Amino acid sequence: MINPQPVVLEGHGVRLEPLTSEHAPGLLAAAGSGELWKLWFTSVPGPELSDVQAYLATAEAGRQAGHMLPWAVRDLASGELAGSTRYHDIVPAADRVEIGYTWYGQRWQRTAVNTTCKLLLLEHAFDHLGCQVVGLRTDNFNFASQRAIAALGAKQDGVIRHHSPRRDGSVRDTVMFSILATEWPDVRKHLGARLGRFKNQESRFKP
Repeated sequence: MINPQPVVLEGHGVRLEPLTSEHAPGLLAAAGSGELWKLWFTSVPGPELSDVQAYLATAEAGRQAGHMLPWAVRDLASGELAGSTRYHDIVPAADRVEIGYTWYGQRWQRTAVNTTCKLLLLEHAFDHLGCQVVGLRTDNFNFASQRAIAALGAKQDGVIRHHSPRRDGSVRDTVMFSILATEWPDVRKHLGARLGRFKNQESRFKP
């Protein structure tokens, strides 16, 4: 039976730090890169410090209840926070976690940050916690997220209709994906190759 606990995860220029109230200013700045709160199908906090504080309070309540484990995502090159991610819907008896509530400031999108975060979180889930499955889910209208999840090597399980309320009061369909422990070795190789391509692209633009 898995027992996820707060832990620092680091690699490939990214550090995942257990989320605390001290991260509020950094998260506020990250969310402001691209005004991400305007995307109605995401969980990004709003433009006020009080919005971020409420976001942090909800994450902490989920951690204390045992069904969430949230992190702040730090870009080690700049020292800035790029966004946030977490384990959620943790089911110890089924050795299952889901990865979600993931967002990054616009300047970190389409970079190696997301691939790195997923690699760190999947490594921890499968290699250290002993998970048998890791789930991922997204809004049916978040097409970019669906493509990004599929590109990780996750398989779509299906769509749950009229599943979860959005913050604007509408109710979304939820697209469910998962990676099984037996699939993890191939997914790990795939993510490692993706990071290699990112590094090659970055080196081409260095003076």
